[in-house]
Amino acid sequence: MTESLVRPVNGHALEKLHAISPNALDNAPAAPATVQEVPAVEAVDRPDNPLADWLTVPDAPMLPAWARSTASIKASVVAFCRLSWWHARYHGIRTPKYLVKTVLLAARGFYRATVGLWPTLSAQDHTAAVKALRAQARAKPEDVELAVRLQIAHANRTQTRRWRFGAAAVGVAAATIGIMLADPMLQTGMVGAVVTPLAYLGRGKETHLLDHGTPPVKVDMSAQQLNDALRAAGLLKSGKGDEEGPRVSCVMGPVRDGRGWAVIFDMPRGGGKTASDVLAKREVIAQELGVDEIQVIASRVRAAKGGNAGRVSMWVADDDPYLAEPTPSPLAKAERFSIWEPVPFGQDARGNRIAVPVIWQSMFFGGLPRRGKTFTQRLMTAAGLLDPWVRHYVADFKGGQDWMGMRHVAHRLVLGAEDDAIAAFIAMLKELLAEMERRFTLLRGLPTSICPEGKLTPAIIEKYRMPFIFITVDELQECFLAVDDKVREEIVDDLGRLARRGPAAGFISNYASQRPDAKSVPTKLREIITIRCCTQVTDKTSSDMVLGSGKAAMGADASLLSEDHKGVTVLVTGPASHATVKNDLLTTAEFNALCLKGRALREPLGQITGDASGDVAAAAGLAGLTIEPVLSDSLDAMRHSDRMHSVDLLARLVNADEDRYGDWDLDKLAAELDAAGVKRTTKQINIKGKNLAGYRRADLEAAVPEELLLAARAVEPPPSAETPN
Repeated sequence: MTESLVRPVNGHALEKLHAISPNALDNAPAAPATVQEVPAVEAVDRPDNPLADWLTVPDAPMLPAWARSTASIKASVVAFCRLSWWHARYHGIRTPKYLVKTVLLAARGFYRATVGLWPTLSAQDHTAAVKALRAQARAKPEDVELAVRLQIAHANRTQTRRWRFGAAAVGVAAATIGIMLADPMLQTGMVGAVVTPLAYLGRGKETHLLDHGTPPVKVDMSAQQLNDALRAAGLLKSGKGDEEGPRVSCVMGPVRDGRGWAVIFDMPRGGGKTASDVLAKREVIAQELGVDEIQVIASRVRAAKGGNAGRVSMWVADDDPYLAEPTPSPLAKAERFSIWEPVPFGQDARGNRIAVPVIWQSMFFGGLPRRGKTFTQRLMTAAGLLDPWVRHYVADFKGGQDWMGMRHVAHRLVLGAEDDAIAAFIAMLKELLAEMERRFTLLRGLPTSICPEGKLTPAIIEKYRMPFIFITVDELQECFLAVDDKVREEIVDDLGRLARRGPAAGFISNYASQRPDAKSVPTKLREIITIRCCTQVTDKTSSDMVLGSGKAAMGADASLLSEDHKGVTVLVTGPASHATVKNDLLTTAEFNALCLKGRALREPLGQITGDASGDVAAAAGLAGLTIEPVLSDSLDAMRHSDRMHSVDLLARLVNADEDRYGDWDLDKLAAELDAAGVKRTTKQINIKGKNLAGYRRADLEAAVPEELLLAARAVEPPPSAETPN
């Protein structure tokens, strides 16, 4: 037992032990002789260890921040080339001005050169001697020798002037003739060789040949500018001067990163400010940097990426990064897609592709009308169309043409918010809940070798014919507003159960609503959603209603988006994960084409079930027959009713396809249906005591060829091909 207590300790541990009890070791009894000494182990952090400094000091980066990655080098080179090209254009259009300026400077230089050379050319170095002898000769006119010396000196000066002026004239003449006789390219070079030194000589202290051009760069993101912005936002304390006050420590940058500047910095310790405080001051920082807050992308750097509570990653774009044309969705041209893979969603401000995993998840989309909410929601559903082992349940309470294409593939399709549609939706929820319980019963009975985690696997899906179930509900608030409080509570409870328990059974919930509140989309439903996405909203409160409480303060704020940001959303995929995304574009025509492609993928596997199995339009296409569009659309409008007044039927047709039926009246509707072969057994339909002109669904179906109805009503395969042993 004593041997187990004997451990080597390093110098620091021994010092701590002495600090606790200085005499403890001296007064301790001697250890028994049977105890074996353990060899001392050298402590690497001992002060006298020469390796201590090397082992405790972290490795410093060997390269500057802009050269540590291929992307950063590329961005810096691109920025340099853009800057050079701007300067080339700036000075290029000023070339005539520079030529005139050069000529004027050269003329001034020629004058200065002439003034400077004149003493030499005029032999003023001889003039002093001549003047001295002349003065002596005037004083002594009888001195012959002095007169002779004066004549000789005057003659020497005159001769010197002649050959110096002559040499200069010959040089100028030779240069002029040489330039005139030379090749044009050589002439240019020779003129430049003459003019350049003259222009240089003619310059002044305040004279510059080239204009000073300042590139239109809004943000240079220097460390000084960053500190000034943070100090103005109240995130840095002010000292006696900016140089003496606390400053951030830049871990990386600022460096060019794409079409913007990137910087990672640590807030100074002792100031009491964290990375969260920086994110909350995003608007003020943007103002101090001279940009819009949509151009400032800031986030915390977590410990998993080497960060801490005070480390911030910031990227400032040169301009609004979300106004570019949207990228076409790769799903539009894909032949097949596995729902197990993340769904292509769009790209962020830096151009990085964003993909969203949807299995085991639930999704909620919110925002103002006509901001691309439905287009964004359809991206998720479109991915499920290209996987034949996904079964779709769709409810569109707007009842327009956005989801009409799903009639070719959806197991259940509810369109509109009328009473019959609400009843069909409630029945759909009950069917989903029953299927969920059936699946859990089956999964509980499977051995762990087949179902190790109690969830669906690709093998279970195909063996037991249990495809993923994709639940898409659009304009959810219309449903809640159309029912009373008791029914609304029941619907909320059912949707909540599907979103909360359904993912383990292969249910993927995909809900959408306009600005949610306590009545349109209750909190207890929103709070259990794992993935949230929001288009433009009016304020931070509305943004937090969609994305979660406190997300705006963390930087996930959809109220920053403007009316120009159609198809731009703020995506929240986790408690600390969010991004502003320019969504891929999938047009309605492309989505409808994917619906037909999804039907073709499911038919060989027997996965055309439910309402899709009664799609007479699709059956007609396969049989090579043609059904009048008004007949097919009327059957879709009456999918939940056995009879309907003509007024209501026309209203639903207009709502589904206003371009086709917008200018129709009741007479035209009756004429077109008669032309399509509809024979009414009675023209008057009594619904809830109102006896008006209308149609029975049986009369419409009678106008469809019998073989198509038989094909459309083919018996569905059983939900499970096998049962677990």
